[in-house]
Amino acid sequence: MKNLPIEFSERMKALLGNEYDDYIKALNAPPVRAFRVNTEKISSEDFEKINSFPSQKIPYVDNGYYFEFDKIGNHPYHHAGMIYVQEPAAMAPAECIDINPDWKVLDMCAAPGGKSTQLKNKLSKKGILVSNEIIPSRCKILTGNIERLGLHNCVTTCMDTARLAKTFPKTFDLIMCDAPCSGEGMFRKDDVAIDEWSNENVYKCAERQAEILDNAVLLLKNGGYIIYATCTFSLEENEMTVDNFLKKHPDFELIPVNEKIIYTTVDGIKFDGCECENISFSRRFYPHKNKGEGQFMAVLHSKLDPTAEYGYSNNNKTKIDKTVKEFLDDALNEYDEEKVLMYNGNPAYFTPDFKIPKGAAFSCGVTIGEIRKNYIQPHHQFFMAMGKNFKRKINLSHDSYEIKKYLHGEEFDTECENGWAVVTVENCTVGGVKVVNGRAKNHYPKGLRTK
Repeated sequence: MKNLPIEFSERMKALLGNEYDDYIKALNAPPVRAFRVNTEKISSEDFEKINSFPSQKIPYVDNGYYFEFDKIGNHPYHHAGMIYVQEPAAMAPAECIDINPDWKVLDMCAAPGGKSTQLKNKLSKKGILVSNEIIPSRCKILTGNIERLGLHNCVTTCMDTARLAKTFPKTFDLIMCDAPCSGEGMFRKDDVAIDEWSNENVYKCAERQAEILDNAVLLLKNGGYIIYATCTFSLEENEMTVDNFLKKHPDFELIPVNEKIIYTTVDGIKFDGCECENISFSRRFYPHKNKGEGQFMAVLHSKLDPTAEYGYSNNNKTKIDKTVKEFLDDALNEYDEEKVLMYNGNPAYFTPDFKIPKGAAFSCGVTIGEIRKNYIQPHHQFFMAMGKNFKRKINLSHDSYEIKKYLHGEEFDTECENGWAVVTVENCTVGGVKVVNGRAKNHYPKGLRTK
């Protein structure tokens, strides 16, 4: 049995009433595991044809699956970025509204990247995702997950939300604000969250969440949407925060979520003193009601008339070293030269019509590689994102001897012609090699290799 703080138990009894015992029973059951198919790599339909994991579809996420499988992170499908393991309730916020595929989207508190990568799968080639994480070590993990999934037109930033608002004012059509919280919804999975819980921490989190939402307003275009989410149950961090936000920002309204999320969740709670008449439009996901942990979500819509879009031009567009062009011409069947730019001293592949101030990004677009003396040392992200366009491909089965050697960091024999090539599993890129006279020289990053 979980050893819950007395004050927390009293709070939950007040919220749940006669459902409290069901909640406690769920809290002491095993957590539910799930993954999403990365549809930029493979469609859900094609994945189902090769799916080797015992799994069941999540009803509110088209590309989501509950699963039971040990060490899924070591499977070649995971290394190839076909799937992203994510707690199922955490998938719900990104499904709250229909997303225009050409939108500019911001994830304000993004690490490790579950909601960011889910949002990016809903965007087209014109859509842009900026994922921000204030803690550098977590921003590195976030960037690594975006790299593994081979996503295009993504930017990661590492700054507080006040600086973020000054960097990208009135820029985004949609903002995901998955705010840091007291973590009550994660108690089943995380005993540390239980140990760190206190009423004081709940109040501190609510103050920080209000500040983050105020900065979100500065980042949002008129007429845009904010999805506010937490993984906690407290009124202070959820409905009270939403109600206070609407009092402070009368140009916003709380709107209903998509029906598939309504069926999966319960209404937001009307508390004493609540001035938002439709606070029930906010949603609560409980572990005793559905498969997953705790989650709160609310969609805040700007009622202001949308303004004309500013014409962005990328101020990082500079003359590209001919070595870069020669490398790309040799490696790829095709690419858009207008998307090749320099950022922080390295060539990158990114849309030319979105302004990234110099030094603002932790990572900008797809890092092509590092310019060395008369040659390019390609980056792992280049293989993962551009693999479909490579001229030279080595396709291996997920249970082959060669793929095991490759993921372990070893060389293997190949009939592929000399030059840079991608290694693929079920036509999805796992990484890159340099083929020299029938030997595939391994370039899989050491930190990602299997033991």
